[in-house]
Amino acid sequence: MFIVEDKGSAIALMCAALLFLGTWPALLTLLERRGRLPQHTYLDYSITNLLAAVLIALTLGQLGESKQNMPNFFTQLSQDNWPSVLFAMLGGLVLSIGNLSTQYAWAYVGLSVTEVICASMVVVISGTTLNYFLDNRINRADILFTGVACFLVAVILGTAVHSSNAADNEEKLSESTNGYNLGTNGGMEPSKQGMHDALEVDIENGACAEEATRAEAGTAEYLIELEGRRSVKVFGSSTLKGLGLVFFAGVCLSLFSPALNLATNDQWHTLKGGVPHLVVYTAFFYFSMSCFVIGVGLNILFLYRPMAGVPKSSFRAYLGDWEGRQWALLAGLLCGLGNGFQFMGGQAAGYAAADAVEALPLVSTFWGIVLFGEYRKSSKKTYTLLVLMLLMFVAAVATLMASAGHRSTK
Repeated sequence: MFIVEDKGSAIALMCAALLFLGTWPALLTLLERRGRLPQHTYLDYSITNLLAAVLIALTLGQLGESKQNMPNFFTQLSQDNWPSVLFAMLGGLVLSIGNLSTQYAWAYVGLSVTEVICASMVVVISGTTLNYFLDNRINRADILFTGVACFLVAVILGTAVHSSNAADNEEKLSESTNGYNLGTNGGMEPSKQGMHDALEVDIENGACAEEATRAEAGTAEYLIELEGRRSVKVFGSSTLKGLGLVFFAGVCLSLFSPALNLATNDQWHTLKGGVPHLVVYTAFFYFSMSCFVIGVGLNILFLYRPMAGVPKSSFRAYLGDWEGRQWALLAGLLCGLGNGFQFMGGQAAGYAAADAVEALPLVSTFWGIVLFGEYRKSSKKTYTLLVLMLLMFVAAVATLMASAGHRSTK
């Protein structure tokens, strides 16, 4: 069994996890903006997300006995380790619900801001703080909590970015001649002619043709055409609806890493005497199985009872929907590999330090700007706040990685 035993390798794994976990949300956002139903997308994503865990378990988890004589993946499947298995499955449950919530939150709040709020809740409220004490304080507290403070400042800057950019968009849309007016709840209410024009563009260019838009990114016309294409309609929606989804997702996502920490290290001594702790590969396998069952079950339900105003579908329609399926499958694979690398790094250097991957908004913001034109044609104030936010995230991830300790194997 392959075990990460040095700090350098752990940090390399966390950097790879940061890239993967920051990229897969952009792929799912891209599909939603192209009109693919989120239920279809998440079902595809769930398949390859589980596949990644199975591949990791059958390869890295089966490379023979480790130096610490820990059992490999197949050996652990028959051991009496159910308390730890349940912790791992609990982590998978909250992660699946959190990821499912963010899929809708990206539409309402935007990719960058959603990731900023969720990641910061994970680091500041639960994930890093809980993991620090569960790991018996193996991370340097002065450096670790300096990183947490950087995340707090980044949250404040992220909120300011969102507020400033929202004001920029309101100004653009209020000056538009395409029949959209500010609604009473702070959203945008389309006139019949405005929606007809948007839908006409959608029909002519195809619902899955993000790049076929006639308008320049950042303009009011672009925002209107986007509303006509996307599967989750956001104009006229309450701001609280999107923020509620974001904060709910943040609470869920802040709990999955501590749950896996308990599954692999048994700090609460739930295992019987002589039963080995779950190795990270076995825990990740059960974790991903739980993710798969919850994700598939909920999204099959949402096919027939959709949320957020998304149209109804059916399992038969899902099976026949191949438009963009390759991107959804890739997203699941990236997320599965990213989570696996994060947990492998955390097992060696401490799960609190591994939460440095929660700086993934750095990557998501990059894709948001490149792929979706977020903050395009915004004000100088918005650009200044955006740069400050990204710089603070760089400082946050650097300090969390610098706090990495080394778990005793005795």
